Amino acid sequence: MGVVLDAERIAPVDVAVVGFDGTEFNGEVIPALLQLVDDGLVRIIDMAFVRKDAAGEVTFIEVADLDNPTLAGLDDPENDLLNDQDLLSVGQDLAPKGSAIVIVWENLWLARAAAAIAGSGGFLISHDRIPHDVVVNAINALQED
Repeated sequence: MGVVLDAERIAPVDVAVVGFDGTEFNGEVIPALLQLVDDGLVRIIDMAFVRKDAAGEVTFIEVADLDNPTLAGLDDPENDLLNDQDLLSVGQDLAPKGSAIVIVWENLWLARAAAAIAGSGGFLISHDRIPHDVVVNAINALQED
């Protein structure tokens, strides 16, 4: 049995859709995610693989439904936040013969700060993620000056 999420004590949660050309992965993604979990930085709440074939048909499978010991700990079937419609929507946005991993994770590394902010009456006004290529381009532009 997995960890049941506590709405009063949950750290900030993010969701990401990571796309791939084709449907084969090089084997580095899962070990990297497992390391984040093992290091106590994140808890994977829900995760699924989505594919679109050449004819445009979308299929998906949630990690909790796979019988793969390597993936144990990367998804908690008790906390199934992704529904079929979410995953079909992701699949519709894929190119033919494309795939994606959809990951919902709790940022355990931020739990203490989030609790302190909430305990002080603080609340989130805005949160944006700056895309990696935008940061790289900005750093390169600064170095050119």
